[in-house]
Amino acid sequence: MTLKVGIPRALLYYYYLPLWRTFFEALGLEVVISRPTTKTILDAGLQNSGDDVCLPVRLAFGHVLDLKDRVDVLFLPRLVSIARREYICPKFLGFPDMVRHGISGLPPLIDPNLNLYRKDSPYPFFVALGRNFTSNRLAIYLAYRRAMHAQVRYVQLLERGLFPEQALALLYQGVAEGQESGGGGPTVAVIGHPYNIYDPYISMNLLSRLARSGVRVCSADNLPETLIREQAARLPKHLFWSLGQRMIGAAWHYLQSPDVDGIIHVASFACGPDSLTGELISREVRRRGKPFLNLTLDEHSAEAGVVTRLEAFLDMMERRQFLPVRESV
Repeated sequence: MTLKVGIPRALLYYYYLPLWRTFFEALGLEVVISRPTTKTILDAGLQNSGDDVCLPVRLAFGHVLDLKDRVDVLFLPRLVSIARREYICPKFLGFPDMVRHGISGLPPLIDPNLNLYRKDSPYPFFVALGRNFTSNRLAIYLAYRRAMHAQVRYVQLLERGLFPEQALALLYQGVAEGQESGGGGPTVAVIGHPYNIYDPYISMNLLSRLARSGVRVCSADNLPETLIREQAARLPKHLFWSLGQRMIGAAWHYLQSPDVDGIIHVASFACGPDSLTGELISREVRRRGKPFLNLTLDEHSAEAGVVTRLEAFLDMMERRQFLPVRESV
């Protein structure tokens, strides 16, 4: 009987699913991903997590509960650092412990440390991960190589302009899903963490709404990592949060791009790093004068409020395109 490994559709799922999934499948395991976010999943996460954690972590609790009775083991990596001299949010680091002490009746948790703060290669992490399932070091090495190849292919698809679900469909089903496109309409850069902007329930279908309004959407994930880091390096001090650095670097690039007509920044309620990076982005946008919308998502976000603000933002963009620029007074 094939062992089933559960992966929550939350947190860094949109960054690393090909890496995790290919590694497990190469070792002969069956990967089970939690179902897309619904009100039931969100409510379950809210009821089983603390009030002092951010919305993405609370939602991740709901996805763990969705997998709880459907898998043999749960994969919840302890993410400390994914790049040299940088860290991931401490709530991500403590997520396996929060789950272990917050939810009873769980299957065994597999939570190896991923810490690249002083390392360049994630291979030791995969060796530790693979040893949970096999003692064959060659099999672990070959699975690692296949996983890295899949991840590189995934990133290439994102940089070609696909969004994660489209790239995943192409990787695993060989199907190029029709990309919702704004045709000849304006281009808007949506700056936000993948677990916010690509989750249709949490973002209240933000990307689809923009596409239906004739807007072409781009995001940080469509940019090469080297370009993002070059832009983020313009800050007077190195930002040691990897995910915040991605937001800053992408925003800086799109603000300078003449092909991008407006910026939407999406943040999570109770996210400390988002409150800092959002303010930095907001100040730079005001200095450059591009249309800007700052959306903060929480579990109480009302769809009508988001739609109203989005319509106002698009109206503003339309006026900027067709009305002469006013002289400052």
